[in-house]
Amino acid sequence: MADATPQAQRAPTEGLTRLLIEFYEKFSSWEHGVVKESGLTLPQMHTLEILGADGDLRMTELASRMGVTTGSLTVLVDRLERGGYVARKPHETDRRSIRVGLTEEGARLFAEHHALHERLTQEILCALTPEEGQALAGMLARLSACL
Repeated sequence: MADATPQAQRAPTEGLTRLLIEFYEKFSSWEHGVVKESGLTLPQMHTLEILGADGDLRMTELASRMGVTTGSLTVLVDRLERGGYVARKPHETDRRSIRVGLTEEGARLFAEHHALHERLTQEILCALTPEEGQALAGMLARLSACL
């Protein structure tokens, strides 16, 4: 069945789609390159990023933030714990709950990776006016809320 959307309505969407894909590919390539140097996988580094930014979290909270199941997260945290990057800790008030937090080595790796993200953000902002940078931040926040 042919697409009933008129070409005039499709064209702006297609252009934006291509730009989003191009930006994603470039950002993803950059991210894979810097994470590869750490010896961790991208999901492992994202785990460290979330814990570094938010502090200790319950496994259910961390799984939700990452968009993964607690079963998948358990395997990921097991590997990070064996590597000495995270530690499981009993929750202060809920005996049934476990919190995960960065170790000293995990915090060091997070700080290094976060500095790379800060540098990339500065490079991106150099291409924008201060007003455009603020507008971009607002748009990204709204877009993230949609996903």
